[in-house]
Amino acid sequence: MGRTRLSKSVVGALLVAAITTGCAPAAGTGGGTEAGASGGQATGGGTATAPPVGTAQARPPGTPRTLVEGLAVPWGVAFLPGGDALVTERGTARLLRVTPQGRSSEVGVIDGVSAQGEGGLLGVAVSPRYSSDHFIFVYFTTNDDNRIVRYRYDGGLSDATPIVTGIPKGGIHNGGRLEFGPDGYLYASTGETGQGEMAQDRNSLGGKILRMTADGKPAPGNPFGTLVWTYGHRNVQGMAWDPQGHMYATEFGQDTWDELNLIEKGHNYGWPVVEGFGGKGRFTDPLLTWRPAEASPSGLAYADGSLWAAALRGRRLWQIPLTGNGAVGRPVARFTGEYGRLRAVTRAPDGTLWVTTSNKDGRGSPRPGDDRILVIPVH
Repeated sequence: MGRTRLSKSVVGALLVAAITTGCAPAAGTGGGTEAGASGGQATGGGTATAPPVGTAQARPPGTPRTLVEGLAVPWGVAFLPGGDALVTERGTARLLRVTPQGRSSEVGVIDGVSAQGEGGLLGVAVSPRYSSDHFIFVYFTTNDDNRIVRYRYDGGLSDATPIVTGIPKGGIHNGGRLEFGPDGYLYASTGETGQGEMAQDRNSLGGKILRMTADGKPAPGNPFGTLVWTYGHRNVQGMAWDPQGHMYATEFGQDTWDELNLIEKGHNYGWPVVEGFGGKGRFTDPLLTWRPAEASPSGLAYADGSLWAAALRGRRLWQIPLTGNGAVGRPVARFTGEYGRLRAVTRAPDGTLWVTTSNKDGRGSPRPGDDRILVIPVH
């Protein structure tokens, strides 16, 4: 990986989008956790500007439909080769299997999950070699840590094997997203649990993006010879790749700026020294920033020429079109306020997006049928 940095002529475009979509930033509001309350502290800061945006155009998505309802904080979604999806529920610790026709069944309850605060059963990933190894991976909070556990799944769960333990846990900022990259290795996002200094400590697993083998060992080519791929993160909950292999991540800010970052091998993304722009060559600046009231971004996916970021506090789906070389265009807010808090967004094998609501997480206003999985056509 380690690709050339994208042009800074496109950074800050979301501020333009806030104007064009009629979403004025909420001055002085806290946005640090999923609800907006602060945790940790930025010890420096930059300013965000709105330079010219890229030329990519945002093709509108189709009309969402409800696939499954009556869920309890569906946090992660990962697809099996046949088109069914595995779905985690944060508080119940249930792992569900959902078909494209909307049938839902319980695979099992993950043993050892301690669902407190923002912790619980979080991310899930399916091995790219599932047809031969039948491995799936889950990220969850225990009484002592956050950890990644590998299971064999062949109609039932067996051979539970912790592959990474000792990831810091807290009431807030547990990270938790799992994704296999195009290189075949497993990536995991971790939070700094409200202890900002952890993000700058390369010997800590908190506030990082990790890259590993299926056995939990550092993947070949990792920059420091450890699991750490990038550091200086506050709380990443979304990761995605475009067809050219550029990696992107969404990140919760504290009080001022949430971020969309281009993720590059070994880079330091600045927390807690800087929030938003202001790296001045020492840290890697984001591609885009949001005010937390418009975002608090969780899941991230790539589909049909755009990145799609699910917003919790912002209660919308952000579409960020990309140019052919991976530069970002003018972002557009979709479905603002229509479905409440949005948590996970994943591209299905048929090209649609599966998006989960998070209105039962204690910070939303549940509606009849919540929580649900929405299917959104994007081509």
